[in-house]
Amino acid sequence: MRGFPTKPKFVESNLAQPKLLYTLKGHTGTIKSLAFGPKGKMLVSGGAENDGVIRIWNLKKGKRMGIIRKAHQTAVLSLLVSPDGNTLVSCSSDNAINLWSLKNLKFTRSFVGHTSNILSLAVSSNSKILVSGALDGIKMWDLLQQRPLGTLRRLGNSTYTVAISPNNQTLASGDERGEIQLWDLKSGKLIRTFVAHSRSVTSVAFASREGSPGDVGTLVSASGDNRTIKVWDTKTGKLIHTFQVHTSKINAIAINPTGNIMASALQDGIMLWNLKTGKLLHKLHGHSDWVSSIAWSSDGKMLASGSFDKEVKVWQFQ
Repeated sequence: MRGFPTKPKFVESNLAQPKLLYTLKGHTGTIKSLAFGPKGKMLVSGGAENDGVIRIWNLKKGKRMGIIRKAHQTAVLSLLVSPDGNTLVSCSSDNAINLWSLKNLKFTRSFVGHTSNILSLAVSSNSKILVSGALDGIKMWDLLQQRPLGTLRRLGNSTYTVAISPNNQTLASGDERGEIQLWDLKSGKLIRTFVAHSRSVTSVAFASREGSPGDVGTLVSASGDNRTIKVWDTKTGKLIHTFQVHTSKINAIAINPTGNIMASALQDGIMLWNLKTGKLLHKLHGHSDWVSSIAWSSDGKMLASGSFDKEVKVWQFQ
């Protein structure tokens, strides 16, 4: 396993004047999924509804550099770029996980095993372990050898979201009952289950602790219940802090690589928070409809947002 990368330095004042860098157009439906390439030179976006298309964008020029027209039969619900930069992974409500070579955008293979909508993907920092969360449970895959590893949860446990800790030791999953499960990624054993929300958990993300690159870190979760985002201690399962978003439904969250900044995608824009203090740092407006997806670049200097308005926007932080 590789050493832990050096995290970008967090400077709160850098978030005072975010700049809208690009507005990227081309999708014919809602943008449900976004992912940056490892060096922030490329952005990948996946369409929803009947727009099962993946678009690849050149972020130096703000132009499309590639397209996968028939990536899935239906919506592209989640996608990611492996940290080694070799593989694009996408999943869909057509029950398929598809792998693509980023060198030529050619299809390499499908992972078959789920029997229902696959809603979320997560990958380890060494690009080896891929985890998929679906309405029929959780499965693990060896991304490098491209083979199945096992099933963590089975039918009857609808999983809406999954995330892997920065040290690759822990998997977090959120389900339809508002529960969060923590799993030992090596053994596949369940560590802890706790009730996090009164409705389904729609998004989970790990935030690494400054000065502790090998630590599991804290866990952040979002739900439609009272429009809340919660921060949890992964060692105890205890609640650390609650963010109350009074004005809007929370569609997605993303943690800046510094581990200090959280972006939340809302019906009426994007909110940026100091994860340590709970302070609202900024609110970004630009989309003409609900913001449906959000992602940070690996250096923390760019934020991408996708919307029901069929546009992708890229925001730059100095």
